Amino acid sequence: MKGEETIDELRDYDLRLVQPRHGYRFSLDPLLLCEFAGVKDGERGVDLGTGCGVIPLVMARRAAHVEFVGVEHQQVMAGIAERNVLLNGLCEQVTILEEDVGRVRAHFPVSSFDLVTANPPYRRRGTGRISPRAGRDLARHESTAGLADFLAAAKYLVKPTGRICFISHPSRLVEFFTLATDLKLAPLRLRMVHGHGDADARMFMAELAKGRKGELKALPPLFVRDGGRHCGEEIKNVNGGSER
Repeated sequence: MKGEETIDELRDYDLRLVQPRHGYRFSLDPLLLCEFAGVKDGERGVDLGTGCGVIPLVMARRAAHVEFVGVEHQQVMAGIAERNVLLNGLCEQVTILEEDVGRVRAHFPVSSFDLVTANPPYRRRGTGRISPRAGRDLARHESTAGLADFLAAAKYLVKPTGRICFISHPSRLVEFFTLATDLKLAPLRLRMVHGHGDADARMFMAELAKGRKGELKALPPLFVRDGGRHCGEEIKNVNGGSER
């Protein structure tokens, strides 16, 4: 509704995004994940817990003939994501599915996608601060689906030749790799994200694969800021010329 929403720009991707003014709003994290995961011409991807649809929309701009599905269980956010697809003229490339992550098997055959991305809720149910703003807690805290459900869905959806890329909070890192091992998902890449050089990691990004072996490669840390200033071209590229 007018007055309760904003329209923000990612100029380098030629995107305009409707977002709730006071509810959940995407941050740098999904943009970091887009850069980490990458996408190739003609790939088909799915984003679990897509929110306003920022990851599918960015991915559709990053390479030619990309098709992406955004899965979102919150009715309001799924509606906003659908409007963002229309707003940016990407109906032929991006589809929004209003569904719980735990029920995606009913909609897609096994091994349907080249890439699965997820920026799932960081906090377990009943932990952390409660936000006074409606919608934020559903995005930050697990509700109907937990980390195990996101990983199980990702395994089902990804092709053996494909890749799974997640971004999450460092407090979930051990749990993440334990769950991945239980699901026989091979860790391929790990990158820690820091606010600046003296700060503890604030996020991690990881790539997993199904049905094949690999050695984990720990990438250099990513520093978002250095002395209060953005670090170099890498973060500039991630931001996509955002105006928010």
